[in-house]
Amino acid sequence: SGVKVLTPDDSFDSLYASVAPDGRSVVFSSNSSGRYEVYEYDLAKGSLVQVTSGGIFYAPEISPDGSQIIATRETNSGEGIWLMDRDGDNLYAVYNPDSHTCVDPTWSPDGRQILFACGESGSTQRQLYIINKDGSGLRQVTHANDLRGRSDWSPDGQTLATYLGETWMREVFLLNVDGSGLHMIGLPDGNSQAPSFSPDGNWIAFTSYLDRYGDNDGCEIYIMRTDG
Repeated sequence: SGVKVLTPDDSFDSLYASVAPDGRSVVFSSNSSGRYEVYEYDLAKGSLVQVTSGGIFYAPEISPDGSQIIATRETNSGEGIWLMDRDGDNLYAVYNPDSHTCVDPTWSPDGRQILFACGESGSTQRQLYIINKDGSGLRQVTHANDLRGRSDWSPDGQTLATYLGETWMREVFLLNVDGSGLHMIGLPDGNSQAPSFSPDGNWIAFTSYLDRYGDNDGCEIYIMRTDG
């Protein structure tokens, strides 16, 4: 219930919406200016602010303390993980290797680390990585086939949620933060994707085609407990 359209203009894209930790605003990526930039929408005021200018940014997310934004930035050398102040200032690369596609960053609950998916440009194979927000301590978390991105970190910092699988066969998985214990949760054969933990850590929200499998326009939002 209570659906409200924040970006009603269908002449451009508005993607990768993420609610601020305090619940007062939403950041997202939009090409309303001609290229994909980060915007922030104030839910109480109904006002919209363009955060970045002159870049190509996707999947922004505000830090737990509300002071910074992490996002994917596309450059001539590929896509990397970039950090900026809440207002877009002090932009710098956390991890930006040449000829790689590194996407979908998300903060650890304590705001010290960043989880993201990365692989060589042009390859369909990606893995999950964790890095300190200053760019140190990079480590590979997964060694899985057909892993995509749009992962999340549980509120207690112990569990990761992700999705993997071939086209139309993707499902939601949980794993320990050290990469162990990878297992599928939920019903199979739904093409389920993009899991996100509830604030209490007991539920997973995700998109799926469970009720309209095979229909390109059949994607809906579902929730399930973390035991599936």
